[in-house]
Amino acid sequence: MAESGVLIVDKPQGWTSHQVVGRCRRLLGTRKVGHAGTLDPMATGVLVVGVERATRLLGHLAGADKSYQATIRLGQATVTDDAEGEITQSAGAVVDRAAIEQAVLGYQGVIVQVPSAVSAIKVNGQRAYALVRSGQEVELRGREVTISRYQVLGHRLAMAGDLPVVDVDVVVDCSSGTYIRALARDLGRDLGVGGHLTALRRTRVGRLELADATLDAAGLAGEDRPSMLCLAEVARRAFPVLEVDDATAAEIRFGRPLPIALEAAVVAMLHEDTLLALYQPNEDGSKPLAVLC
Repeated sequence: MAESGVLIVDKPQGWTSHQVVGRCRRLLGTRKVGHAGTLDPMATGVLVVGVERATRLLGHLAGADKSYQATIRLGQATVTDDAEGEITQSAGAVVDRAAIEQAVLGYQGVIVQVPSAVSAIKVNGQRAYALVRSGQEVELRGREVTISRYQVLGHRLAMAGDLPVVDVDVVVDCSSGTYIRALARDLGRDLGVGGHLTALRRTRVGRLELADATLDAAGLAGEDRPSMLCLAEVARRAFPVLEVDDATAAEIRFGRPLPIALEAAVVAMLHEDTLLALYQPNEDGSKPLAVLC
């Protein structure tokens, strides 16, 4: 069996997340590879890839909060809310920083966000982006997300052909499920000029950061086997951890419930620097959520 672990990829622009997974399969010599949290092809940055037993962690890692650096263009809107879509509004814009920062204030804390229509959300069993690309109109429901930081780093006047536009650099810390494209769309709407995303870089997923990346564009193009984070290290960063004794470790290996009360929704069980399982509370103590040993 191939080694289990988590690979942090600095995804290059133009690659789909699925293409990255396919390349990692070849580099690592195993089919059992997946990712936690899709990045659009135009986006770059942290893509968390799980290998072998680590694939069982991916659903839990994907729910972590995230950080992004982005550039929003004010003065044009697109059908996809990013630079890859057809322009639907081209009013141009000359907006000062004070007005931009005032509008951004409305998106701090818990908000209800309508996801971008060109998203992977399913509508009647079909992906929303597939419906949009087939010419259908899609209306998605708003849902609560949390924006803990939405800060303007800079803005500058630019030209889109003969049209004056404003490019705004921002940093966003947010809960899982937040669409940065939707933030760009809504900022342009609130300012009355339209807006879309022109650049996006994910810098963090939970406590997994760009500094942890061992695979980038050059590595994806090469043949060298990338290094990975071990499961115990990932567990310590992603979950509360409980170090267990030999007897308890034996029970966990059989996937048995434990008479141990847990104070968190998910707790990683470690024994001698090995991640054994994820456990969750139940009425009598705790029960296994995913056994990895």
